[in-house]
Amino acid sequence: MTHPPHHAPTRPRDLVGIGIGPCNLSLAALAHPLTGLDAVFYEQRPGFAWHPGLLIEGATVQVPFLADLVTLADPTSPFSFLNYLRSRERLFPFYFAEHFHIHRAEYDAYCRWVAGQLPGLRFRHQVDTIRWNPEHDVFEVDFTQLDDAGEAEALGRTHTRNVVLGVGTAPHVPEPLTPLVQAAGVPVVHAADYLAHRDTVLAAGHITVVGSGQSGAEIFLDLLRHRPAGRERLHWIGRTEAFAPMEYSKLGLEHFTPDYARYFHALAEPVRDRLVAAQWQLHKGIDAGTLAAVHDELYRRTLNGGWPDAVLTPGVRVRTAGRTPAGRIELHLEHTQQGSRSRLTTDAVVLATGYRERPLGRLLAGLDPYLRRDSSGRPRIDEQYRLELDPSVTGSVHVQNAELHTHGVGAPDLGLAAWRSATILNALTGTEPYPLPARTAFTTFGLAQPSVRAQRNGRTERLTPLPEGK
Repeated sequence: MTHPPHHAPTRPRDLVGIGIGPCNLSLAALAHPLTGLDAVFYEQRPGFAWHPGLLIEGATVQVPFLADLVTLADPTSPFSFLNYLRSRERLFPFYFAEHFHIHRAEYDAYCRWVAGQLPGLRFRHQVDTIRWNPEHDVFEVDFTQLDDAGEAEALGRTHTRNVVLGVGTAPHVPEPLTPLVQAAGVPVVHAADYLAHRDTVLAAGHITVVGSGQSGAEIFLDLLRHRPAGRERLHWIGRTEAFAPMEYSKLGLEHFTPDYARYFHALAEPVRDRLVAAQWQLHKGIDAGTLAAVHDELYRRTLNGGWPDAVLTPGVRVRTAGRTPAGRIELHLEHTQQGSRSRLTTDAVVLATGYRERPLGRLLAGLDPYLRRDSSGRPRIDEQYRLELDPSVTGSVHVQNAELHTHGVGAPDLGLAAWRSATILNALTGTEPYPLPARTAFTTFGLAQPSVRAQRNGRTERLTPLPEGK
C-alpha cells in the first residue's frame, strides 16, 4: 500500500493531534467547545488506556483530583472529574470519602469517560510522517488505519494548518538488562506490563524489583502483601542513594506551576540541563504514604519474632545480567558508595526503571530541514510549547510532554496538562478562549523576571514586575 499522491488540499483542518494520552485528551476536551476549530486526533492503540500495567489495587494518582483534564483551565467544563462523578451518581460517596488523591484506576476510568464523548478522536490510526507543503502552506499528515489485529487496513492523508504532538513516553530498559528482556521464557518484565504478568512473577521462587521510584515501591509492596510471612524471598534495589520521599511541601510543589516553567524556560541551556538532573526528587521520589505502607507491612511481619525474608538496598546499579545454566537470572551488582560488587541470583525480575520521552525523529524527519535545534541536537521549543521552525513555515507544531529540557520538571506532570492545553489553544486561535492568570506561585523564581500576560477587561496586557520598593 502507498499513501495517496500529493495534491492540493481541499479544506485543511485547523489542528491535527498525534497521540491520545492524558495530554492530548485534555487538549481535545478543551478544544471541543470551540465550534470554529476543526480538530482531529489520531492514536494507533484501539482505545484510551493509561498505564494499564500499573493500575494496582489501592494505588493512587500523585496529584490532587483537581489536576484532571480541564479544571485548572476551565472549572466549568462538562469534562471535569466532578462532573464525571455526578454522571455516575457518586458525588456524595466521593464527598464523604475525602480523597484528595484518587485511585489510579478511577483516573483511567474518568479519562475513558471523557474519550467516549469526543467525536474527534480516531483510534487505530498510526501516523507515519509529517511534511510541510510550502506550495499550499499546510502540513501533510500521512497515516495508516489499523484493523482489530493491529494490521494495516488502509492508508490516508490529512492536511492541517497546525499539529500537536502528544505521543508520550515509552518504557525504559537499561542497557545491561536488555538481553534479559529479549530472551524468550525468562520472567523479566517492565513495570508497564506488571499486572499482565503478575501471576507469573508471584509464582517465582525469588523475585527482584529493580528501581527505586514510585512504581518500584508500589510493585514491591504489592508483591510483599501476596507472599507468605517468613518466606517472602524478595529483593528491592535501586540506583538512588536512598528510598527517598518525593518533595511534597507546599512551596516545593510550586516548581510545578506555570511561573516556574516560565522561569526555567528563560535560563541558559547548560543551567537547565543541570537542574533537570538535580531535581529528580521533585518528580521521581516515592510518595511518603507508600513508603509508610511498605514499612508497616514489613513491621507487621516481625510481630511474631524474626525478620521478613526481604532485602531492600538503595545505591545499587546493575552492571551486567545473564542466565545461569539452570535457567535462573544472575544480576551483577555494584554498590556505588562502597565500590563493592556482588552477584544476585533470582527467578524473576520486575524492571521499575521508568519511562523516556518517545523519540520524535521518525515523525519529524519530513520537517528536519525546517527544524531549529539546540547545542545538544534537541528541538528548540518556545514558551508556548511550539517547535521553533524556519520562518517560511507558517503553520505551527506544538508538543506535549516532550519539553522537559526547555520547560522543566512540570513537563510530565498531570497538574500542568490543562494549563498547557489552554496555552496551545490560545496560541492557535489568537483569541484566548481560556484566559490564564498572570501569577500562579507565591515563590519568586529569580531576580529578573520575564514579563507575563494577563487578561484585563477582555484585553491582553504585558505585565512587568515593579522594581524593589515601588
